[in-house]
Amino acid sequence: MRMVDLIAKKRDGKELTQEEINFMIDGYTKEEIPDYQMSAMAMALYFQGMTTEERVHLTMAMVESGDQIDLSDIHGIKVDKHSTGGVGDTTTLILAPLVASVGVPVAKMSGRGLGHTGGTIDKLESIEGFQVELTGNQFNQLVNEQNVAVVGQSGNLTPADKKLYGLRDVTATVNSIPLIASSIMSKKIAAGADAIVLDVKTGSGAFMTELEDAKALAKAMVDIGNGAGRETIAVISDMNQPLGFAVGNALEVKEAIETLQGKGPKDLEELCLTLGSQMVYLAKKATSIEQAREMLTDAIQSGKAMEKLKTFVSSQGGDASVIDHPDQLPTAAYITEIKAQAAGIVHHISADEIGVAASMLGAGRLTKDSQIDLAVGVVLQKKLGDEVKVGDTLVTIHSNHQNINEVKDKVVQAYQIKNEAYKNAPLIYDIIK
Repeated sequence: MRMVDLIAKKRDGKELTQEEINFMIDGYTKEEIPDYQMSAMAMALYFQGMTTEERVHLTMAMVESGDQIDLSDIHGIKVDKHSTGGVGDTTTLILAPLVASVGVPVAKMSGRGLGHTGGTIDKLESIEGFQVELTGNQFNQLVNEQNVAVVGQSGNLTPADKKLYGLRDVTATVNSIPLIASSIMSKKIAAGADAIVLDVKTGSGAFMTELEDAKALAKAMVDIGNGAGRETIAVISDMNQPLGFAVGNALEVKEAIETLQGKGPKDLEELCLTLGSQMVYLAKKATSIEQAREMLTDAIQSGKAMEKLKTFVSSQGGDASVIDHPDQLPTAAYITEIKAQAAGIVHHISADEIGVAASMLGAGRLTKDSQIDLAVGVVLQKKLGDEVKVGDTLVTIHSNHQNINEVKDKVVQAYQIKNEAYKNAPLIYDIIK
């Protein structure tokens, strides 16, 4: 078998077999197939696409290129959640204890952030003492005892995906639905999940800005998951503005605590209930989505979800007293209010600009080795559709430096206020099964 023949075959729009895809991925991982040939194949895939069967074979070949996490010692159906990213996306911090509180095992491996703010692991490290590194036995034992554990990604998961991802970035083939879908799903499957719930973002602050593109990606990932024997559901949600109010590590932890108390932003709570209901249903803990939602709502109202959060934090070495006293979380030295210069209704908030502003403060990483300032970030006071008067506070900036003029400019540029009615976009556009 020769790589040049496979490139020609896909260039001409023909379907690759499982054997051919395995040959290609195995050879590329072992560096027997050079970058220039894989670049040609990536471009052929970009233009010709892949069938569902090809996508499943590609995904599983990437899964099998490295380690796979064995969660078989954990009782019950393990349901993983993945978000395609966004600004202020705090859902894992809420969903892990919330879903665990109704008996669903949450064995979650999360990464560190690269971009606007830290990842889930960085945010959890806002809590003093919280340990994100556990042995496999410790991890499985915690999930069996408490129904929840969250650790940093470790091991050699999907090395083929890492190599291919880097190549796509420099060959203008990033925006290929088959390659995006197989990249995401290979990591989820390698992480040992029995079932997967996907939160696919769309809008100005999302990777997929157009709804139809988000639907196509969601359908591709659901087909791959189901084809690989993992029941998979995708929720398409709005990212035309930051989710919730807070963008920043400790600030988002505080907002997660408030949400589990039933006092959080309504959009964040609604998205978590929607995603959580799907997780509970796939775990076979409820006979319908409606029953699953009732269980989660009751867990918030009864305080069961908050108790599970405390147990989760303390079982991984964290100081659980911060749950009752979130003022103990890292706090910034300076708080600056950005006031509205015009009256009207908020028509546009650039989630990207808000994210960049938070990153400039130190809430995110520019490189994987950058140090994160856990205390800093921005908190929105006005969101889309809100009425604004001159002098109202639009955003509060939490910083550890006084000279933040560039950040202020970014925040001001992110807002657009008009004197006309605003039609709210839905938070949930679609659910794809």
